[in-house]
Amino acid sequence: MVCPRCIMAVRQILDKLEIPYLSVELGEAWLKQPLKDQQKATLRSELESIGFELLEDQRQQLVEQIKRSIIELVHQENNELKVNLSDFLVEQCHHDYSFLSKLFSEVCGITIEKYFIHQKIERVKELLAYNELSLSEIALLLNYSSTAHLSAQFKSVTGMTPTQFKQQESGMRKPLDQI
Repeated sequence: MVCPRCIMAVRQILDKLEIPYLSVELGEAWLKQPLKDQQKATLRSELESIGFELLEDQRQQLVEQIKRSIIELVHQENNELKVNLSDFLVEQCHHDYSFLSKLFSEVCGITIEKYFIHQKIERVKELLAYNELSLSEIALLLNYSSTAHLSAQFKSVTGMTPTQFKQQESGMRKPLDQI
């Protein structure tokens, strides 16, 4: 789950299946009681029908927590990160960064840093599409050291400059859960 609509969809499924829950947040649902095997199978099926999955493996849950933390940082908090990413994730996930990094790479096939960069580039695309901020304002908002750094990273990830992206913007953005 990566947005408020995702939370709403999961709540609707839990209500439909009459599964009592305490809360539903980005990436997790806290149930009032453990599920029976049949309930779990039905819930899994319902979630999969809308493109979600039921995660029971603790390694996968931790990876999802890392992704969720990065997405919230970049997309909801405008990446107002004043410490480095590794310190932020250690604080969020309560594990050593080397463990988090190795686990993330094993499960996702990409480093945490590359995932973070991809999320930032998707946020840049979003802000460019809104056409409300200049590239230098976007660079400042997302804590890039300079507009040149943002442009170079953008081109490295997308294969085009921010200006080229703006000229052919339609359909070039990716859903956050597909990054």
